[in-house]
Amino acid sequence: MTRKTILNESHRALGAKMVDFGGWDMPLNYGSQIEEHHAVRRDAGMFDVSHMTVVDLQGPHTREFLRHLLANSIDKLKVPGKALYSCMLNAQGGVIDDLIVYYLGEDFFRTVVNASTRDKDLAWINQQAKSFEVSVSERADLAMIAVQGPNARFRVASLFGEEMAQSVLKIGKFVAMQAEGLFIARTGYTGEDGFEIIMPEAAAADLWQRLLAAGVVPAGLGARDTLRLEAGMNLYGQDMDESITPWEAGLAWTVSLDEGRDFIGREALLAQKASGVGHGMVGIVMDEKGVLRHGQVVLTESGPGEVLSGTFSPTLGKAIAFARIPSGASGNVRVDIRGREVPVRVVKYPFARDGKSTLID
Repeated sequence: MTRKTILNESHRALGAKMVDFGGWDMPLNYGSQIEEHHAVRRDAGMFDVSHMTVVDLQGPHTREFLRHLLANSIDKLKVPGKALYSCMLNAQGGVIDDLIVYYLGEDFFRTVVNASTRDKDLAWINQQAKSFEVSVSERADLAMIAVQGPNARFRVASLFGEEMAQSVLKIGKFVAMQAEGLFIARTGYTGEDGFEIIMPEAAAADLWQRLLAAGVVPAGLGARDTLRLEAGMNLYGQDMDESITPWEAGLAWTVSLDEGRDFIGREALLAQKASGVGHGMVGIVMDEKGVLRHGQVVLTESGPGEVLSGTFSPTLGKAIAFARIPSGASGNVRVDIRGREVPVRVVKYPFARDGKSTLID
């Protein structure tokens, strides 16, 4: 049965085009996907991300548990409210999911995992938590709204009185704080500044309306996907999965091989690194007209690869994509589009952030 977020009626009242997304009835757009994209790059937009799963972890051994569970080092979190992005790996080094974890206390950490992987994530976390006596609580009573864009923080701050507004504006990047019953984190999935706000479901519709009144533009899944790809951010299930390691997914920066920490997948990652990683993820740009799509074959002089996430970039006005190609391949790279070999440029992503292209033509 298709699930609905607490904001479903709010989306429909705005005339949203609704689609099935991982078993959830979610807004694709509210009219023009490109206008929603530009609103986030140029001003402020908001997304209902209540389909994502909040999981609270509690107990005296929670930090020890997260040292074992995550490829990134939880010991980077020393100040309450600080957040960490990490992959959760299987024994073969494949990515079970990518997630954010917040340090709320030495015996209390909060994680946010992807909607499409909810069931397997909860099963995996619960299985691993048993030997650490960690309590695992799915917070189905919470909703989440992401407010993103160069003016996003100021629009959110305008909802509070002067003293609290100043505190909200002072939240550091990748840090969260509590404000009037809201859990406000300066994180996001668009390459723009802003907040991801977690709240009780009963407060979500009112906050959504207050944000609308403050001039924040509602945006759907379509704009969220073009924004995150421009920003160089992976999508689980398309850019990586349980058969792909962080080395192959452009996520080496999320792996901490700190001495003495035996996290799940560590030995497999070390072995792959020692033997050589055969394929890596790159950005590609197509200067000719056309669209780059998932599954298209990428042709290189070192062998074939494939397009992972691909889209038309509203910011660049060109087709962009992630591709997994043989390591070290460069030069003459093409994409097979219906039997025609179209040349593409291999570039360093992100493609765009902070409202503008990051590429040097």
